[in-house]
Amino acid sequence: METLRVSENGRYLLQGDKPFFWLGDTAWLMLQKLQEQEVRTYLRNRKEKGYNVIQTVLVHLYAGNDSSLAPGVKDVRETSYWEFVDQVLNIAEEMELYLGLLPAWGSMVKEGILNRDNIVGYAEFLGKRFQNRSNIIWILGGDIRGEDKKEVYSLEAETLKSYNPDRLITYHPFGRTSSSLWFHEEKWLDFNMFQSGHRRYDQASLGEWDDNQLKETFFGEDNWKYVERDHSYKTVKPTLDAEPSYEGIPQGLHNPRNPYWEEWDVRRYAYWSVFAGAAGHTYGSNAIMQFYTEQEGKGSYGVRENWQDAMHHAGAAQMQHLKRLMESVDFINGRPCDKMLLYGQKERYHRIAVFAGKDYVFCYDYNGDQFLLDLGDYMDRPMDAYWMNPQDGTYSYITTLRGVRKWLASPVARKDKANDWVLVLKTAK
Repeated sequence: METLRVSENGRYLLQGDKPFFWLGDTAWLMLQKLQEQEVRTYLRNRKEKGYNVIQTVLVHLYAGNDSSLAPGVKDVRETSYWEFVDQVLNIAEEMELYLGLLPAWGSMVKEGILNRDNIVGYAEFLGKRFQNRSNIIWILGGDIRGEDKKEVYSLEAETLKSYNPDRLITYHPFGRTSSSLWFHEEKWLDFNMFQSGHRRYDQASLGEWDDNQLKETFFGEDNWKYVERDHSYKTVKPTLDAEPSYEGIPQGLHNPRNPYWEEWDVRRYAYWSVFAGAAGHTYGSNAIMQFYTEQEGKGSYGVRENWQDAMHHAGAAQMQHLKRLMESVDFINGRPCDKMLLYGQKERYHRIAVFAGKDYVFCYDYNGDQFLLDLGDYMDRPMDAYWMNPQDGTYSYITTLRGVRKWLASPVARKDKANDWVLVLKTAK
């Protein structure tokens, strides 16, 4: 597989010389809990849905003073575990999938299990073992603030880079923050990740342990604002939402008496961030990220189904429609273009997200609101207009616009729980 790299404009990723739209899935405990055949089943399911990056953890946690692994997970002290990791990497490579590997979950660094004294040794072990693997992306962190152990992570990154300077490295941050808050100017950080998280607009503070610090800023469900902030810095780097609200997880995360995030919510996070200029998007499912089975008992975060059933959730399948849309155009040179809206832009769920390039305009409308577009820059060519249904990826032709300066878009109402649409304008052939 070809090594990934950052595009010349600093905003996107390339696979060799071709644009690479990151479509990731969250499989944190895949290596700890699945057997080979289960891995094959899961990875094939994701491959056939258009996913190309799987985010997973090499070492999730230790328990007890004797550093023994928690019950129910593979023992990473055994050679057989690392042989299993090699096997999974081989399977992923067969399917042309990249693994976004977290060397260890952030709690292990925060609690001092991994520290200044041993992090270089661990990173050297990983660097040597996986030096020639082409389908690895290193993801440091793991739901942790960068300021907690900044020096430790820098030592880890620099060591990993010394074994393969061309391999991409990023950082998975604490909820409702971005890696840019701590590492944006670090040379080892190739692109940013942010975790927009699992809270509603009205859940800025729940009195929980994971409330945000004032300086970190809380954007509610407006995950597109993280993209805007990351792209506002003088040094330009790609960014993407590596943990939005998971499908099938309670709103606010901690209390299963709250409503659950559903397929229309995960669609909204994906289109909002990508149309704001993100280099791709990572989907997540509550059941799959922990690979829950009923035999385990209660599970975490109010999980409601086995991971084998959650593989078939609607939101997971619908992400491929966004990927195909972006890959159908020169998205590398596209830009967020909210300025094209002359009327109809509102806040929160009524936001209209606009992304445009030389010969296309995309608009995501979550609530089916009317909006007025300024098409002055496209008057010199005919533009075919379609409504794309983000539920199933179908296109419905509207009209061909010729010499039109202003155009009022009026989505039709669907008899569903959501009324989101994508307006697609492309230069007529």
